[in-house]
Amino acid sequence: MSVLTPPRRAWVEQVMGMPVSLHLRGPGLDSAPVQRSVDAVFALLREADAVFSTYRADSAVSRINRGELTVADAHPWVAEVARLCDEARVRTGGWFDARLPGPGGERSWDPSGLVKGWAVERAARLLSGADCCLNAGGDVIVSTAAGHPPWRVGVEDPLRPSRLAEVVTLASGAVATSGTARRGAHIVDPYRGSPTAEVAGVTVTGPSLLWADVYATAAAARGVTGLDLLRGTGYRGLLIGRDGRTRATRGWF
Repeated sequence: MSVLTPPRRAWVEQVMGMPVSLHLRGPGLDSAPVQRSVDAVFALLREADAVFSTYRADSAVSRINRGELTVADAHPWVAEVARLCDEARVRTGGWFDARLPGPGGERSWDPSGLVKGWAVERAARLLSGADCCLNAGGDVIVSTAAGHPPWRVGVEDPLRPSRLAEVVTLASGAVATSGTARRGAHIVDPYRGSPTAEVAGVTVTGPSLLWADVYATAAAARGVTGLDLLRGTGYRGLLIGRDGRTRATRGWF
């Protein structure tokens, strides 16, 4: 069967402090229904940022951490994300933990390591059936129409950001990356309360962007043995250490 080269169009907006791009392939991309779907995707992501941003004083997360709001009284999304954060802590043996220790030993709630993947995955559902690639700062979810080529997702080399460390070919599913290339040492070891020092970047692929993002964050926090967390999960991973050494799960290459 021949592979078609379908028409393609892209939209880019700045959301959650990062560029978010949406690529669609197929006919009718200039139609009003398509534009309404695109608008709905970006609107959902902006709403998620308003609810969960740790940088906005009026967000639900900021108000919860100041004791002004409870999870039960917040936007309905907050309870869902809180439940998923608890599940993520269990799935990763504690290496993903939204309750981060502060300088004085107190813990604040920061679900950022889960929220981006959760929000992008939720937004992608608004494009059900579309041939699309939604990319939020390196966290990517794709789907491909019958007869169309798979998407090719570049994985940035965290030690040399102008280069690609790998290209993932994917017809459907997700690619999530956590590392230091763009945001510095922001991934905290939940046991020690300090940024991870051994890992430059971790990329995880699998069916769900939410869980790929969680596993990538947890693996980076754990260190050079972080890919052990993927055993039996159905997800694959690539880890690049600060020493330049590359590690990968079986079946990655």
